Amino acid sequence: MSSSEFSKSSPPETAWPVTDILLQAQQGDALAGDRLMALVYDELHAMAHGKLGFERTGHTLQTTAPVPEAYLKLVDQHRVGWQNRAHFFAVAAMAMRRILVNHAEARRAAKRGGNAAPLPLDDALAISTELSDERILSLNDALDRLQQFNQRGARVVEYRFFGGLGYDDIATTMGLSSVTVRRSWESARAWLRRELEADFVNGAG
Repeated sequence: MSSSEFSKSSPPETAWPVTDILLQAQQGDALAGDRLMALVYDELHAMAHGKLGFERTGHTLQTTAPVPEAYLKLVDQHRVGWQNRAHFFAVAAMAMRRILVNHAEARRAAKRGGNAAPLPLDDALAISTELSDERILSLNDALDRLQQFNQRGARVVEYRFFGGLGYDDIATTMGLSSVTVRRSWESARAWLRRELEADFVNGAG
């Protein structure tokens, strides 16, 4: 979904609390981020149960739907600019990642002792694919390691994979060029592919 599509629909009244929090964050409210995370997490969690196939054995990861849909539903687009959208997408991508990881961890704990499926690296780094719990957890751990030395690349992956944003929206959100975003994505994806392969060889995947 492009940024131009975000301005087409009128938000319901339920969008106002999130909009107000975004404006408070812009004005320097240090606690606004925590309040936003709580609201966005609940909405995305409800969407995930309906759209990501939590009721099935595997996830059908289509994060291109929940995060933009949450934006349209929760935010008064006539009152926020790109700076506020950037804050929303950052929080929403983190929330979506946490939701998927928490669910995967709970399922793994419930069925501990089962055999983990191999990790096809190309599938693990696709934007829409079926991901098992182990694949999600492996990717999450690898992203934590990437964050330690390549924060930009880790953020781009988080936006693109968990937030479902395209290159242009990520570029606008992060204040970068689309070319820079694409390069960061390719570099981070190449590193993650090598890292996930090493995890699998060592028995962590």
